[in-house]
Amino acid sequence: MLRAFSLAAVAVMASASLSGCGLQPMYAGTKGAAVAQGLSAVDVPAIQGRAGWLMRNALRDRLSAGGSAEPAYRLDVLLDDRLEGMGLLTDETVGRQRRTLRARFQLVELSTGRVLVDATAGSDAGIDVVSSEYATIAAEQTALENLTRDVADRIVTRLSLALRAQS
Repeated sequence: MLRAFSLAAVAVMASASLSGCGLQPMYAGTKGAAVAQGLSAVDVPAIQGRAGWLMRNALRDRLSAGGSAEPAYRLDVLLDDRLEGMGLLTDETVGRQRRTLRARFQLVELSTGRVLVDATAGSDAGIDVVSSEYATIAAEQTALENLTRDVADRIVTRLSLALRAQS
């Protein structure tokens, strides 16, 4: 009985301390509705290359999660996708690679042409180079797909913060 009372007291104290911390859900309330509507009103033009195709699809999936709206913003994205050898083996072959994906992006308000967000996001992944060339190429492609999703998440988070600050 005393243990249950102690747990209840701790829960009450924890919830009281969290209520004053200022944290608020991103998509809740009137500001949250404005953020979701703003994200659904972002148009993503075509981005060059395979990485660009993957990035555009990932962004469109995340931005349209709240529905679709008439475009009010344009998201311009410029990608830098690099694959470089890192670890040399004793026979002078590469044993490890690093794939880096960086995105420079701008959120442009269509009605005024004003740039609301001008930022970069990026991520990288390590890839083991194995004796099977097919396996290495498959690992490189999988790394690109994973990096694309990660960078798209970072971009959408940054856009959400900017749209929340506007509302």
